[in-house]
Amino acid sequence: MKLRNYILASAALAFAASLGAQTTAAGLKKIAISDVKPLGALVESVTAAGRKNSLDRVVQSLDSQLMDRVQNTRKFEVIARSDMSSILKEADFSGGSFQVSGVDYLLVTTVGDFQDYAETREFAALGKSASWRVIRLAIVSKIYDGKTGKLIESTNIPVERREQTENGANSSKNGDLSDALLQQATAEAADAVATRVADVIYPPRIVSKIDRQVTISRGEGSGVSVGQVWEVFALGEEMIDPDTNASLGREELKVGQVRISRVNPKTSQAEIIADSGIDKGALLRLPVGAGR
Repeated sequence: MKLRNYILASAALAFAASLGAQTTAAGLKKIAISDVKPLGALVESVTAAGRKNSLDRVVQSLDSQLMDRVQNTRKFEVIARSDMSSILKEADFSGGSFQVSGVDYLLVTTVGDFQDYAETREFAALGKSASWRVIRLAIVSKIYDGKTGKLIESTNIPVERREQTENGANSSKNGDLSDALLQQATAEAADAVATRVADVIYPPRIVSKIDRQVTISRGEGSGVSVGQVWEVFALGEEMIDPDTNASLGREELKVGQVRISRVNPKTSQAEIIADSGIDKGALLRLPVGAGR
């Protein structure tokens, strides 16, 4: 009898857990992530320069890291890569527009520029020289509405990584260094794309305020880190373009600043450092030029 009750209780807990997981997934928007593609002209130039292998590693690394970073924002249900082909085959691309069944957003990322080279500087006064391995990437990321095919956002993300090499740029150790720099560059690019996707679709907001502390709707993996200072904006009236009658979004009025003090899996805490009307629901944005 005890064994039977244990089995029934375990089954009930498993069923409840599955319902909870389904409920959680149901509340998330679905985003499909297309394979990362390099521009055709870039492939030709890189191949001619003998760097095709490096470009292939960049594309493969960015493919896997992008999926991981978007998933880790905890804001979306990410469509598995294995399902993408069938989903996009069903999409209607006729007439310059498309619809993707069962998907709220489509993320299309291309590599527009890639450079992997050695840079040497001569210091004549010292009779010495120094060499660096340099990796440069330019990523173009586009977010589409899966239901209407409308382009929501297009962002150009430049990335540069460099590290000093030892005993010239062609040693085996420097080959390993180049691989490490490729991974660092693609990781930075993937982070930037995932954060931008989350920023555009789900702008960070204040979800609670107690005294001089606030909780914001961003956590680990979403570009938030301890010590960052974010500006806070209250939303005003909707603005309408007088020429096209299209919505320009809502007016944003700066009402303060907060400094991130703790980052949790799904939320973060921040200390208010300036307040002229901060309240629940207010938007947060990093100041222009501030790093993530």
